[in-house]
Amino acid sequence: MTTLTYHAPRTREEAVALLAADPTAKVLSGGTDLIVQMRGGRAAPTAIVDIKNVSAMMSVLGNDGRYSIGAAMPCTGMLRDEGLCKAWPGVVEAANLIGSVQVRNRATMGGNLCNASPAADSIPALIAAGATVLIVGPSGIREVPVEQVPVAPGKTSLTAGEFVVEIRLPVRPARSSDAYLRSIPRTEMDIAVVGAGVSITLDEAGTCTAARVALGAVAPTAILVPEAGAALVGSKLDGAAMDAMAAAVRAACRPIDDKRGTAEYRTAMAGVLAKRTALIAAARAKGEA
Repeated sequence: MTTLTYHAPRTREEAVALLAADPTAKVLSGGTDLIVQMRGGRAAPTAIVDIKNVSAMMSVLGNDGRYSIGAAMPCTGMLRDEGLCKAWPGVVEAANLIGSVQVRNRATMGGNLCNASPAADSIPALIAAGATVLIVGPSGIREVPVEQVPVAPGKTSLTAGEFVVEIRLPVRPARSSDAYLRSIPRTEMDIAVVGAGVSITLDEAGTCTAARVALGAVAPTAILVPEAGAALVGSKLDGAAMDAMAAAVRAACRPIDDKRGTAEYRTAMAGVLAKRTALIAAARAKGEA
């Protein structure tokens, strides 16, 4: 029987050393995915490195309009930061759709990202927000866009010994906001059939000057759809622009058939959800919601 060693480092340098010393070691930020995988035999690490004792990874920090969210910050903990909730409501609401309240009291966006599920709720919202992640490892520190972390279902671009330290959100421009919606078979505690995150910036006349549209559960990883965002820029989000955006969304979809939905349904629903999400983001940008 394999012996499992539990580590609780108090600095990120200590965490890096522990991970570098054991190639089978797994990072535990919330554990809501990892523990299930271990019990099901899908993961068999010989060591667990629990990063929740590293204080910097359990915080939300705002600085001149930018926000840094520690990789071990529970999803529900984000709700306590009024500035973050106001600046990036879509990101916060996406994180707080994961599982149940009890799960979200442990679950983290860092763990949700590194679990690399195509249907993860927080990833499309983070991609739409233009978020980046700070990664540390034996070779040092690097910062990459969120969309570059998942590379396939259950796989990431992190190399041996690396782990995510924090998620970084950029300065929110004036008259802009974001939103996230998903389609699920049940009212809660289910996996997204389709997810859509949208971030929009408007000028004083209500014309869209920038937009990012991201999708989940319609490809091997969550994806940014630049053509969808471009379809909204220069418009007042009229019917023609929204239809063009939805068409770009559908064209980007590469879903699978499974028990939750067919590829055809997922593709059609992605366009519908993207429209709804864009309208919510726009209303928030105008101060109407």
